[in-house]
Formats: sequence, structure tokens, C-alpha cells
Amino acid sequence: MTWDSFIYFAISAVVLWGSGAALAYGSKRKLWPALLTTLGLIVFSIFIAGLWMSLERPPLRTMGETRLWYSFFLPVAGLLTYLRWNYKWILSFTTVLSTVFIIVNIVKPDIHNKVLMPALQSPWFAPHVIIYMFSYAILGAATLVAIYYLVREKKINNKAHLMEMTDSLVYAGIACITLGMLIGAIWAKIAWGHYWSWDPKETWAAATWIGYLLYIHYRLKKSSSDKTSMILLIIAFILLQVCWYGVNYLPSAQQSIHTYSS
Repeated sequence: MTWDSFIYFAISAVVLWGSGAALAYGSKRKLWPALLTTLGLIVFSIFIAGLWMSLERPPLRTMGETRLWYSFFLPVAGLLTYLRWNYKWILSFTTVLSTVFIIVNIVKPDIHNKVLMPALQSPWFAPHVIIYMFSYAILGAATLVAIYYLVREKKINNKAHLMEMTDSLVYAGIACITLGMLIGAIWAKIAWGHYWSWDPKETWAAATWIGYLLYIHYRLKKSSSDKTSMILLIIAFILLQVCWYGVNYLPSAQQSIHTYSS
């Protein structure tokens, strides 16, 4: 499996996800939307597995490869949210956002080869990045809910239900981020001799973690505002974006130990 095959698997997956999202609006039963979304995920996972075998390493090194996982996990987060809280629009939202990342990968693919620097050959590398990508997808779904709330605030009937869903997504997302940070610390100790060095990437990871903790603690206040909570959630997601790829454009990142995508 080579990167040239990606467009065929991606288009097939997006068609299945889009069909599932469309059926979610027109049907009270969850079976077909869930089935079509799952089939799309299977198609996409076949490509990831094939690329993994072809590269003889986890496809997690370059930004394009992490976008690949993010494109996969977004519909997963959307499907879980749909099945648990029955918000039909979430499937279409996550499908659209996943498609955006897929298009970016088609238009601007990174170089994919078998070279993997020694630090990335650690068994902690794959679970660290995969867990982080899953958390990013969950928190991306939560951010879509926040945007939906702010745009349609006056038309939402059951705000308490929506806030419960948002809180649950954030709890799951920050739990995964915390686990990813712990695995990353173990990996760093083995690879570089220390658990934490306040490297630019690590600093923004800590800022992201604190951002979501602020949301959680604010929500625990009895006098908390739903609108302010959603704004905090969007700010935290902006911090997440800086941590994921924005930090690569900072001058301080040029000497970062996390600059290993080239």
C-alpha cells in the first residue's frame, strides 16, 4: 500500500460517512447511519494498516501522517457521540471536518518513507501519538458542539443535555491527553534521559492541558455561564492547535527535540 492509493480509500470512506450522516437526518433508527459510518471507518483503517505494513513503521512521523489519524478518529468521535446522545448533526459536522483534513493531505502530502530516527523506534512512540490523536478528535467534536451552541444558542431547547454531552467529551478528551502525556514522559526518559524538559512542544502541551482543566473547573461552579464555558472550550482548542502544528512555526521550535518530521 502506497500513499498514491490514499485518494481512492479516502473518497470511498467520505462517501460512506456522508451517506451515514444524511440517513441520520432522515431516519429515527440508528442502525444504518451507524453501519455506513462504521464501514467508512473500516475502509479508512484498511489503508492505514496497509500503509503501516508498506512503510514497515507506524505512519505517525510526519504532519500528513498525523492528519491521517485525525481524519480517521473524527468520525469515530462523531459516531460515539451520535450513538450516546442522539445528536444527528454531529455526524455531518465530523464528516465535513474530516474531509477538510483529507483534502489537505491530498493536496499537500508529506514525504513518506521508511526512515525512522532512533528516538522514534521506541515502543512508546505509537501509543503516545495515537492516544493524542484520539484525544484531539474527541476535543475537536466538543469544539464543534461549542460552535453549534454559540451560533444557535437562542434556538436550542435542551441546553442542559447539550452541556452534559460537552462535559462528557471534555472529560474523555483530557483523560486521553493525560494518559498521552504520561506515556510521552516515559518515552522521553528512555529516549533523552529526562521525563520533561519544557521543550516548546511540551510547554504548549502543558498549556493545552491547563486550558481544558480551566474549562472543567469553571463548569464545576454553580454560577458558571454556559456561553462562557463554550468560549473557554474554543480557546482551549486554539491552544491545542498551536501544540499540534502551530508550534512548528515558532523560532524556538527549530532546536526542539520534537522536530523529527523531516
